[in-house]
Amino acid sequence: MPEPKPRVFLDSNVIFSGIYSSGGAPAVILERFVEGRLMIVVSQQVLDEVIRTIKEKLPEGLPALRKLLVNAPPEIRKDPTPEEVKRWSGLLDVADAAILAAAVAAQPDYFVTGDRHFTENPEIAEKADLQIVTPARFIEAWAKEGGHDERG
Repeated sequence: MPEPKPRVFLDSNVIFSGIYSSGGAPAVILERFVEGRLMIVVSQQVLDEVIRTIKEKLPEGLPALRKLLVNAPPEIRKDPTPEEVKRWSGLLDVADAAILAAAVAAQPDYFVTGDRHFTENPEIAEKADLQIVTPARFIEAWAKEGGHDERG
């Protein structure tokens, strides 16, 4: 019986970091996705932000991003409605509230982000009913669940 694949909503900073550096947890997450060992979910806003950031800060990373999107496209969810965003705007700025609203709507197993305002505020995770973790913490948790080590 094949093992279940975790469904992971990635924040744009995780995708950018994974393309920027082949070492570290974000790169491992992207590698495991390309290998078909997990499912990646993003919102249109996250995808747009990744493309814009790579164009501005790491144009040499565009071929890697293009290859990822063509050969192993993630599940792309529509952006949340203004009403969905408003629910989170008391805890976060509007842009981050939109990311959180998209993650909540996607109902992933994990929301993986490098942004501390998500990971260091337990109220957000509790209210959103999400496992919000850093890339390194996701790798650790996934290893405990499925017996995977960081590189295997």
